[in-house]
Amino acid sequence: MIKQLYNKDPELSKQIRIVFQASYAVEAKLLNAIDFPPLKRNLESYIKSDNDFYGYLDKEELAAVIEINTNKKVTHIQSLVVHPTFFRQGIARKLMDFVLNHYTTKTFMVETGVENEPASLLYKKMDFHEVKQWDTPFGIRKIRFEKRTNE
Repeated sequence: MIKQLYNKDPELSKQIRIVFQASYAVEAKLLNAIDFPPLKRNLESYIKSDNDFYGYLDKEELAAVIEINTNKKVTHIQSLVVHPTFFRQGIARKLMDFVLNHYTTKTFMVETGVENEPASLLYKKMDFHEVKQWDTPFGIRKIRFEKRTNE
């Protein structure tokens, strides 16, 4: 089940952060990252964020979270994280489908590390196209994907 998460609630933000930390620890290994800024994100930044958060609940457990920043023109998928316990169950795709159907912008954007093959494959399967690659100051090559709708 997908539901909106009220990140201003400190207890719920703690649960959100737990999923982020577990997922990003795996991604940091995939990217061979020594310094991985997403792992440094503190609880306060979740609580104070004006982004939209949606969670995928498996029974009552928070299995995955998608974080969205949107305006009239672009929906930016800031983060899509799945707790490792729930990997390879199609949850990331369900969250992506939800966002693509829930938001009405013509452009959707998402970024990941170039070496994060599972994420890149998902985005490509969902008709996102690579628009840019660049090196970050912390030694990770990133890739941006975009999808444009005709609506």
